[in-house]
Parts: sequence; structure tokens; C-alpha cells
Amino acid sequence: MKIMLRKDGAGVLSVYVPKKDLEEPVVSMEKPEMWGGIVTLANGWQLELPPATEGLEIPCTVEARKLND
Repeated sequence: MKIMLRKDGAGVLSVYVPKKDLEEPVVSMEKPEMWGGIVTLANGWQLELPPATEGLEIPCTVEARKLND
């Protein structure tokens, strides 16, 4: 699924899912750099993010995989 990663004014990382019109803060990350790992959202969703590509900055849109239903 396509998601948008962004930070608010306080630097809190959040994920926006356009197809669901859902925005949730990230509460944990498997890897400190986030890329190529699993992130957990406040609503309990777990998303596997792709490895970072060079020059990728936030905000950005990436293809992620939802792990739990």
C-alpha cells in the first residue's frame, strides 16, 4: 500500500494512508533509521518499510506492506 511519511512541527513521525484517509503517529521502529524495518503505528498496525533509497527525505511517499490484519 502507498503511504506518506511525514513529521509534524514537534518532529513526531506519522504515517498517512490515503486510501483509508488515516493518519497515525509511529510509536515504535524496529530499526533506528526506520528504513527496511517494521514500524508500529498508534492504532496497532505494523508496516514493513522498504530500504531507503539515496536522497530520500521526509515527507515522502513509499510502498509499504501491512503485516497484521
